[in-house]
Amino acid sequence: MALPLIWLGGAALGAMLVADERSKQKQLTVDRRLGRAPKAPDQQQASPLSPSLWHLGEVKVAPKPGSIVCCFVFGVIEHTGIWLGEDTLLELHGSGLIRPISSARFLAGRSGSRIFQACDHQHQPLIADKILIRAEQAIYQYRDYDLFDNNCHRFVWSCVSGEELPVSSFAKLNRLLGQYFKQAIYWDELQRVK
Repeated sequence: MALPLIWLGGAALGAMLVADERSKQKQLTVDRRLGRAPKAPDQQQASPLSPSLWHLGEVKVAPKPGSIVCCFVFGVIEHTGIWLGEDTLLELHGSGLIRPISSARFLAGRSGSRIFQACDHQHQPLIADKILIRAEQAIYQYRDYDLFDNNCHRFVWSCVSGEELPVSSFAKLNRLLGQYFKQAIYWDELQRVK
């Protein structure tokens, strides 16, 4: 008898959390539109608008060559890459191969159907000076892949900065990007690629 009550309580709590997240996202969207959203990273959160399963998607951005992109992997972790252009992006695959793939392939076998791009508070993509050169030089090379020490986030950071250092999580990548670009990182949903 108690089990159904626990399920109902869990469902109600989950619904409240989703509603709270949507409310925060909506307020951030309004603040961003009015120019009140954070423009610089703070100590707590380098990314005021993270990719989200509940993302409102009110503004969708066009992909730009050299932009940093991500998607969800089963709603738990994020997978990152570099947009090359013409529906092609570069990723570090779990096999260790750095490969160009289509946006459909980037999403295949992962949860969700959306790709997000790192942008500033005005929805403009954040693109490092030599990111495309570094990314193109890495095509078809192999890395000794490790989920925590030599992963897709480390590869993306090496393309952005030219530095090789462990980037164990998406949150750490966001902090590094915020420091590099000297501003808060917003993850906006990409427009559908045709």
